[in-house]
Amino acid sequence: MNEFNSSELDEIFNNVKNYCLENQLINSVGIDTWIKPMQPVSFDGESFVFSVSTDLQKKITIKHYKEALEKAFLNVIGLDVELVINVVKEDNKPYQILTDDELEKKNEELEQSYKFANYDYTFDTFIEGRSNEFALACCKSVAKNCGNKAVPDYNPLFIYGPSGMGKTHLITAIANEVKKNHKDFNVVYVTSETFGSDLVNALNTGLISDFHDKYRKADILLIDDVQFFQAKERMQEEFFHTFYALHQEGKQIVITSDKPPKELLTLEERLRTRFEGGLIADISAPDYETRLAIIKRKSELLELKMPSEVAEFMANRLKSNIRQLEGAVVRLKALNHFAGSPITISMAQSVIRDVLTDEQPIPITVEKIISEVATVYGVSPDDIRSNKRSSQISIARKVAIFVIRQITQMPLTSIGTEFNGRDHSTIVYSVQSVTEAMKKDPNLRTLVNDVIKNIRDRSKA
Repeated sequence: MNEFNSSELDEIFNNVKNYCLENQLINSVGIDTWIKPMQPVSFDGESFVFSVSTDLQKKITIKHYKEALEKAFLNVIGLDVELVINVVKEDNKPYQILTDDELEKKNEELEQSYKFANYDYTFDTFIEGRSNEFALACCKSVAKNCGNKAVPDYNPLFIYGPSGMGKTHLITAIANEVKKNHKDFNVVYVTSETFGSDLVNALNTGLISDFHDKYRKADILLIDDVQFFQAKERMQEEFFHTFYALHQEGKQIVITSDKPPKELLTLEERLRTRFEGGLIADISAPDYETRLAIIKRKSELLELKMPSEVAEFMANRLKSNIRQLEGAVVRLKALNHFAGSPITISMAQSVIRDVLTDEQPIPITVEKIISEVATVYGVSPDDIRSNKRSSQISIARKVAIFVIRQITQMPLTSIGTEFNGRDHSTIVYSVQSVTEAMKKDPNLRTLVNDVIKNIRDRSKA
């Protein structure tokens, strides 16, 4: 069997990690702390080779996770795989040499300590800074005055900003505050994906009236990540009528998105204009002071004695988002716990290197791309892979091929294999056909670009 290229290795490993999580073979702490930093090197069909940066990581992975990973490989790709882990040595690592019994005890202690490191999404646990103070004030006002028509109309409240900035924290905090103060209120908080899934289930079962009752009888409706409604006509249609019904009755609506309404180009204009008719608040990347406060808050939750110079070093170098900052502190906790020595900037450097590696987009599977395109065009994934030639299925198939090529850079012959063995020339024609059509049709260009963006955004979630 030929060896796999780097994108194929990443895709397989990503599927293995997802399988471990979904089937509870490895918990999220184990995945984040020990499995994600593993770097796929090669796979010849029998041995899957990884590199790690320390002997400690190799020892823990083999002792605690090797069996689970090999089981996941068998279920994901249908092959018995031997896990091979090589250490890429780094100098001056302050690790202790631990016996197996000591290692087992340390790992149990670490797992136990993580149980107390989470916090509820409330306003009290939200770190305020210049990048989010306006959005926070708007959310607090909506939560406090929900149902009171004598206050300024913040309806809808539209919060936007890049992934990992705290939008979900804020919208959940609103829901929690309203539930606490208005126990009789019907609070409906869902992601856009859940809304879409509920709609599909209602259509398939003929229970559309139950769907309408769930959403149109809300006292406050909160929808997270509304950008995923783009190019999905039926979902937009249902959401428009839900929005209109609630707004007419003076019910509060809160929406989050990764960009402002005017940039949601494949969202219907009637939805964009209604979003713009309310209050729009943005959240940007946290400034230095906010990043430092987040690091200190997470350290306290983990009972981690973080030296000021190390916290400042991390705050200066990790500038992307809040999840990145908190993930770095969690890894530093693990490193410190097993090292048994004081936290140093050298430790922080190692952690930051791992976190920044993890911040790369999660490899995206062909299956996910086909599924997304199928939803946009109102066909099934099986239709796209089939030989059916109706106009709708044909264009969906060409777009799927184009998007797969754009995102994965898979060889054309490999893409053909995914579509019932279509030959190289057919795949070339599909890619060229969509490329030329996008030059002439701005609507198609926008749709395809939004599909690509949505898929990539999901991979970072």
